[in-house]
Amino acid sequence: MSTQTPSQGTVPQRLARTRELMRREGVQALLVPSADPHLSEYLPAYWQGRQWLSGFHGSVGTLIVTPEFAGVWADSRYWEQATKELAGSGIELMKLLPGQPGPLDWLAEQTPPAGVVAVDGAVMALASARTLGDKLRARGARLRTDIDLLDQVWEDREALPNQPIYQHLPPQATVSRGEKLAQLRGELKARGADWHFIATLDDIAWLFNLRGADVSFNPVFVSFALVNQDQVTLFVSLDKVSAELGQVLEADGVTLRDYREVGAALAAIPAGASLLVDPARVTVGLLDNLGQEVKLVEGLNPTTLAKSRKSLDDAVHIRQAMEQDGAALCEFFAWLESALGHERVTELTIDERLSAARARRPGYVSLSFNTIAAFNANGAMPHYHATEAEHALIEGDGLLLIDSGGQYQGGTTDITRMVPVGTPTAEQKRDCTRVLKGVIALSRAQFPRGILSPLLDAIARAPIWAESVDYGHGTGHGVGYFLNVHEGPQVIAYQAVAAPQTAMQPGMITSIEPGTYRPGRWGVRIENLVLNREAGKSEFGEFLKFETLTLCPIDTRCLEPSLLTQEERDWFNAYHAEVRERLSPLLDGAALEWLNTRTVAI
Repeated sequence: MSTQTPSQGTVPQRLARTRELMRREGVQALLVPSADPHLSEYLPAYWQGRQWLSGFHGSVGTLIVTPEFAGVWADSRYWEQATKELAGSGIELMKLLPGQPGPLDWLAEQTPPAGVVAVDGAVMALASARTLGDKLRARGARLRTDIDLLDQVWEDREALPNQPIYQHLPPQATVSRGEKLAQLRGELKARGADWHFIATLDDIAWLFNLRGADVSFNPVFVSFALVNQDQVTLFVSLDKVSAELGQVLEADGVTLRDYREVGAALAAIPAGASLLVDPARVTVGLLDNLGQEVKLVEGLNPTTLAKSRKSLDDAVHIRQAMEQDGAALCEFFAWLESALGHERVTELTIDERLSAARARRPGYVSLSFNTIAAFNANGAMPHYHATEAEHALIEGDGLLLIDSGGQYQGGTTDITRMVPVGTPTAEQKRDCTRVLKGVIALSRAQFPRGILSPLLDAIARAPIWAESVDYGHGTGHGVGYFLNVHEGPQVIAYQAVAAPQTAMQPGMITSIEPGTYRPGRWGVRIENLVLNREAGKSEFGEFLKFETLTLCPIDTRCLEPSLLTQEERDWFNAYHAEVRERLSPLLDGAALEWLNTRTVAI
């Protein structure tokens, strides 16, 4: 469906204006990634160019426009959504499949010799630009990264976000800003780098013990950082920083400069100096500011691994946040159970009520992502989001999938639970039980320290594959500490590259969320967060195990208990016993009664 505003016209009209500009500039293909100069997952409106030009609102997707073709590449999470939103736009859905060519491969094959592909270098990762540039050169074509065609046709583009920055303070901030900077400088010395440039917002927020609200759901702020052994510069819009905070940062040796001065600062790095950058986490447009004599030292940002390894002190606060989140969920589910069949409940109502329950809890800051409340067929779209224009009434029989999370000063939560509405079918119960078996299998696993996290995926999928069932998304993503709900470097997904930086280390928090999706009928997903804990040593080395952090009952009315083994029942009952023990002190009345009912052993 073509989106339209009075000043900007329909998607076909926007495409026509874009193609005319391409023709004038001698460009044969325009690449529009879902990205900003910080390569964020969730983008401020200022950088939602792919969404604006295509009308596709999924959080991930790549748009390519040529004179005769336009297509959006999206993975299976977004196929149903994209099919609806692209209808009538003149843009094709290009289905991304594991192991199959993606948009960069398509450009390499379709761009004519001597052709020009344009992309805004400010939002194109260095590694991706190199890959595409090499592929195009092999055909005699070239990549142009010095022009932002979209900016010339995008009317009413929103301003950059400008929310205040604030400190993440003790006791939740367990390591000081000065200690983190000292550790980073030690890492620079070890890697032989004079300078380090950081563009990723979660790395910066963690390093400086600062938080903001420039990006929906992620408590980060638009910024860059440049560090050497003598100075630290934070590039932000200066009116985001109060005079008091500015003095605190200055006392810690942090100099503030305006966000737009980063290019000049990079250009001023002296010839012969070495600069540490993560080629997958910095854009080619930013590095184009460097002098030719600056040597790049390439590798993972040291802060990426450091922030992924939560300390034992961090874990104390994270467990408390999980308890408060679980208590909020119990209050919500108690209300939901009493309301179904007696009140008008929609997917939107669920979002409102659940958000309100979380907001009443101490330490709550915001949601950690858009709540997914998806009934029956809507649940078959893993990233479905109800809107005022299109949402379901919760009535009749079926399955309700609720995927939600909160940001607390002491941690970030992400949980999915299934709710039976009326009477679930035997097939629906089998799907829920099979997914639960996958959750239990991985939750119980013990594995070598340092194992590459994508290799763990098969443990969760094995009980699901055994029934000739599969799902298109990954099984687990890293989670931040009052930071992004999606955090690397670890990821549990066979589709991901098993690279050295994905090694599992103590303190990492990861989701376990297998699923089953039957298009047009229903979807099932059950999700807990787990913490990597040391499991001891043997003659074969060090081992890790998971501590389940999420605290909320898994509704047995969605399950077929006869399909569970005794070991699986034991795990399930032990989990429910812990949930009851830790949440009971935070609840009373109907919520406590609901908790006790839903944690009865099977």
